[in-house]
Amino acid sequence: MAEQVVKQEKLSIVRACELVCLSRSMWYYKTKRDDSEVIDKLTEMSEIKPNRGFDYYFYRIRSQGFKWNRKRVLRVYRLLGLQLRRKSKKRLPARVKTPLDQPQAPRQVWSADFMSDGLMTGRKFRVFNLIDDYNREALCTTSALSMPALRVVEYLRQAIEVYGKPLQIRVDNGPEFISKIFMSYCETEGIEINYIQPGKPSQNGYIERFNKTFREDVLDAYIFRNLEEVQQIAEGFREDYNKYHPHKSMGRKSPNQIYKEFSLGLDPMKKEKLCNLELSENG
Repeated sequence: MAEQVVKQEKLSIVRACELVCLSRSMWYYKTKRDDSEVIDKLTEMSEIKPNRGFDYYFYRIRSQGFKWNRKRVLRVYRLLGLQLRRKSKKRLPARVKTPLDQPQAPRQVWSADFMSDGLMTGRKFRVFNLIDDYNREALCTTSALSMPALRVVEYLRQAIEVYGKPLQIRVDNGPEFISKIFMSYCETEGIEINYIQPGKPSQNGYIERFNKTFREDVLDAYIFRNLEEVQQIAEGFREDYNKYHPHKSMGRKSPNQIYKEFSLGLDPMKKEKLCNLELSENG
């Protein structure tokens, strides 16, 4: 306060100290306390363990042989603003880009993803979509109000019981897919997880194209009162899609047609055959 009086009123130090009832010795006093070592130690520990609190830092400092008392460490801790919790972004391992190749047979590679929408009440729900990359067959279009990893694993297990186990599953880096529950299940089942690179949805192009069709034909086409309606319409869409949806990249054939030809020992993905079919349609 005395410093403000000196600057604003341009008074002498003696007069300013008299006005604020401050002794001149207090004005000239300079603390000899050096907290630089405490600051350095707390800063170091907050970088190593950003999600820990004061008690963890203090007792770890004590265990390292520093004898600073609790009040001093707490004062510096608050001075640095470390009591304000910081959200730390989970670090993802480097993802290697893999080509979006056409599998040579069913049950080799599956793709999975989530979609979101809302009921007429305003409550949000999510849809778990799962397809076979070989013939684009829709294996699962199940909806729920929430999709924790445990529920995702259950949907995946149900699909495996019906269609068999894939060698690989392609997913993004969502929290459900990088969870320990999902990774442990895939490791136990011998399913390799192929993570796409963050921010690169085109690397999971098959499921993204399916999502577009699902959005147009289901989510954007209806107003849902409850989850039962969502599931009923989604299941009807899935059956119709697998039976009749013509894929241009597969010679205008449906997923079921592709699978039927493969089961008969034919090669439904033969390029010459698809090219001839396209030429005949254009002619």
